[in-house]
Amino acid sequence: MRPVLVINSGSSSFKYQLLDVDTTRVLATGLVERIGLGLGQITHDTLGVKTERTAHFDNHTVGFEAMLEAFKEQGPDLEKFAPIAVGHRVVQGGSRFFEPTIIDDVVEINIEELSQLAPLHNPGALQGIRAARKIFTRVKHVAVFDTAFHQTMPPASYTYAIDTEVAKQYRIRRYGFHGTSHSYVAKKTAEFLGKPLNDLNMIVLHLGNGASACAIRGGKSVNTSMGMTPLEGLVMGTRSGDIDPAILFYLNRVAGYDVDALDRLLNTKSGLLGLAGSNDMRDVAGRAETGDEKARLAIEVYALRIRHYVGAYYAELGRLDAIAFTAGVGENSDTLRLATLENLESIGIQIDNERNSARSRSSRLISTDSSKVRVLVVPTNEELEIAVQAAEAAE
Repeated sequence: MRPVLVINSGSSSFKYQLLDVDTTRVLATGLVERIGLGLGQITHDTLGVKTERTAHFDNHTVGFEAMLEAFKEQGPDLEKFAPIAVGHRVVQGGSRFFEPTIIDDVVEINIEELSQLAPLHNPGALQGIRAARKIFTRVKHVAVFDTAFHQTMPPASYTYAIDTEVAKQYRIRRYGFHGTSHSYVAKKTAEFLGKPLNDLNMIVLHLGNGASACAIRGGKSVNTSMGMTPLEGLVMGTRSGDIDPAILFYLNRVAGYDVDALDRLLNTKSGLLGLAGSNDMRDVAGRAETGDEKARLAIEVYALRIRHYVGAYYAELGRLDAIAFTAGVGENSDTLRLATLENLESIGIQIDNERNSARSRSSRLISTDSSKVRVLVVPTNEELEIAVQAAEAAE
């Protein structure tokens, strides 16, 4: 047994999960909320037995102490199931981190410095790292970066066509995100198809409230839709995805939008929410079925953007063996999957409607037997991927 504790920390909360990487069994999960915001709550779940407790968590260290107490009271026993590593999800690793990295003081400094590129994510992750290192002093801590998987992209894929000196000075380039999920799903797709990962060309579509497409050749990312930030690319729950940048200049000139207002517009008031009034695909799809025109258009825009990237990555890869849908929308919306890929027989994609509409939590094929491109639904498991990568790095 090789237990790993996985931490996903934000500025005022953190999720945790204790997994055995040998069996992939989840031993416990939990959530500490409202850190530094008055009365908070910890929820601890051991094999389906859930307990909740309210308390004041002045900082992340106090939150981790509460987590230890929950393990002590409810289990599993962290002496019997002692973690061999603590894996930390970190969103932005810049160009510096291209693999899971043992955390020391220098790595902490680098993560803090990279907060300029991910001000909403890296600071919270760093708070969790510092608190966890105080609590778990005898075990290695490993940073697993969302951006690391995409460090294999060639320069032509990650370079923006702006002044090179400006780009160099301010580290402007495509970094990509959801890398942990794309990596996991790529490996699971190869496993399902019974083919070596190195021999496959595939497109992974991670479709949740945040969404991204990734072109993968031989297990390595060669292009991805998210860019310097998670705003670029596909239509998302509240993010616009690709947009003519001159629209921002226009709104500034004619409507007086300042930088903060433009940021809020594109990141929190756009996407499905901006088009249909809801960022939940289930709500939007349900309304579209009843004839709601805004909802219907939102789905068409959402699906068309994905088709755009599928076509682009098909051309870039030269040969396409598989497409894998994953994450909340990708795994659960058969309507969206069909809208995205229907009528693409000319490039070898044929969807089997019965397979596509079947409900399952397992990896499954949704294309026809005669489809040249195999289309799958592959549930993602970012926590397990972080645990596996952390264990490998710590050993």
